[in-house]
Amino acid sequence: MTDQSRPYRMKRRAESQQQTRRRITESAVELHGTLGPSRTSMSAVAAHAGVRRSTLYRHFPDEAALFDACTAHWAAANPPPDLAAWSRVDDPDERLTAALGELYAFYRRTEAMLENLFRDEVTMPIVGERFAAFRGYFASAQDTLMKGRSLRGAAKLRTRAVLGHAIAFSTWKSLVREQGLDDAAAVELMRALVGAAVHR
Repeated sequence: MTDQSRPYRMKRRAESQQQTRRRITESAVELHGTLGPSRTSMSAVAAHAGVRRSTLYRHFPDEAALFDACTAHWAAANPPPDLAAWSRVDDPDERLTAALGELYAFYRRTEAMLENLFRDEVTMPIVGERFAAFRGYFASAQDTLMKGRSLRGAAKLRTRAVLGHAIAFSTWKSLVREQGLDDAAAVELMRALVGAAVHR
């Protein structure tokens, strides 16, 4: 190897390693979205990516490292609705309608992955730990949707609880997948429920 060719070869090797790492990560994302983390072994990821187990462990020494890479890759491609954009809508009811529309569309796009993550959260500590940030998102979403509602005492508690119910993935799944509503009808129903909690 000449001195001139060494940088080129090193660059090609680095690019190859990056491609391999990405292929492994994408394989993990696909398997987590179809089978779920609890049913996806490191061996299965290696086989799906077309690499040896030793290659996989060279890039990801343990399950936690692979799960973190998988989470970051999936989250970058599937960001949840922007809470700051919701905040810019002054009217609380209009904000709620817009928020639920965006959130339910997000659930529809990411249903398979979220279904598996919520299922495995209770049995896999690593899923629960990494899922904490997503739980925090829901708490912030409730705060955002409570803005502008001049409520106190029981009315405030009741409304916040109903908002929490309205934005839950399980609520969307029940209304749309089990009861057969479309997203727009589910949004209207939840808006009516929040209105009943506010004005009771």
